[in-house]
Amino acid sequence: MKHFLLCAGALAALTVGSAGASAETALRVAGNFSQNTKQVAIERAFFEGLGAAAGVPIGMNYNPMDVVGVKAPDALRMLRGGSFDVMSVQIGMASRDDPFFEGIDLIGVSTDMGALRKAVDAYREAFDARLQEKFNAKVLTLWPFGPQVFYCNSPVKTLDDLKGLKVRSFTPSMSAMLEHFGATPVTLQFSEVYPALQRGVVACGVTSPTSGNTGNWPEVTSHFLPLSVSGSVQGHFINLDTWKKFSPDEQAKLAAAFRTLEDQLWDFAITSNDEAVACNTGGQSCTNHKKFSMQLVEIAPADQARIKEAAEKVVLPIWRDTCNAVDPKCTATWNDTVGKAAGLAIH
Repeated sequence: MKHFLLCAGALAALTVGSAGASAETALRVAGNFSQNTKQVAIERAFFEGLGAAAGVPIGMNYNPMDVVGVKAPDALRMLRGGSFDVMSVQIGMASRDDPFFEGIDLIGVSTDMGALRKAVDAYREAFDARLQEKFNAKVLTLWPFGPQVFYCNSPVKTLDDLKGLKVRSFTPSMSAMLEHFGATPVTLQFSEVYPALQRGVVACGVTSPTSGNTGNWPEVTSHFLPLSVSGSVQGHFINLDTWKKFSPDEQAKLAAAFRTLEDQLWDFAITSNDEAVACNTGGQSCTNHKKFSMQLVEIAPADQARIKEAAEKVVLPIWRDTCNAVDPKCTATWNDTVGKAAGLAIH
């Protein structure tokens, strides 16, 4: 009987140990805002199938960030503190904790997807190194929502019409640009914009054609100005302590899997844009998004030039001073990476 009890105790200890090991590989994931239904669908399918696809024994607990009460500006601190193992981070909002990160997608620098991808690839290594150093996290993906354009609930035909209006912003450089054109920036995370537009707290919001469509912004806006100012780069980052629990072979398999997710999200940002514009404005080619009847505003070529001018004269100098204050090498790093890719230099 004594021998039986000893064996039973050993078996129980082994069972508890196995459960503990299994728990260590379960990932707590905070994904995108639930209103971004198409990106969330891509994320959810990826994370739920990640273990099988990568051949790595992991469990998964995925939830959109707003479902678990995460505020976009808090993401990097929550990741560093270990509140989640993997987080989908809106870099522009999270960069308030470190302006270096916003350098990947400063307003007016990369206004089309081709230019943006070159900038992102150029900045990736420096971005990842700083993320590891400052926030104990590692880059898994870097990708855009798509061209960031204007949804307004009053007639807006050119940038001059923004003067005096309150406009939703989500990055410091976007706020600087809006102030340059006479608007008042109001910082709001995505989930807060629809009610703000509905109640007149803001007159315009900036987001991608797809995100605005899935978030039903055309229900509370009337004029659609497809003038792109950036790409709203997002990332999936993993806590370094969690990452180090995986063997080098498992890390390689997971990194390869996340590269496929990154490519999928880039492809979606590029291919969904034109169709979402058509749906927002009642076009005949609308098939995969909700159809609305916003007024499509023709972009004035002069306004495109003014966005670039604002980037060089306002956005870059402000970001230079802010970033150099926390890292004297900030300007040199940007010039050697994004600057070279974009054909710009900060002086």
